[in-house]
Amino acid sequence: MDEAINEIEGYLLWEAERDRTRTRAAAFCDGLPWLTDTQRQEVERRYCQDQHATSRAYLERVAVRSTSLRAEYDGVYRALRRRLITACGSAMVAVTVLVTVMSLGLGGR
Repeated sequence: MDEAINEIEGYLLWEAERDRTRTRAAAFCDGLPWLTDTQRQEVERRYCQDQHATSRAYLERVAVRSTSLRAEYDGVYRALRRRLITACGSAMVAVTVLVTVMSLGLGGR
């Protein structure tokens, strides 16, 4: 289910990016009033192609970095969890020893 939601979210984000690109392409061409309709369509098409390629490359870099960070943070989390468990275990042993020594000390009186 999570994978399906991620795919839908990815699709919606990509479609939003495509819409923004088309809007930017049209705005870019608005600044070039001498273009014929055919030239304008070609410039918009090329602008969109270039922007889509740039966006895709950027998203791929982000995905690779995200995967790398996840692996790094998982390793750090496991190390911290191991330290915490060790510290708690050591504290429990210390308390047990202290209670045992105290009870032996008090029982001997």
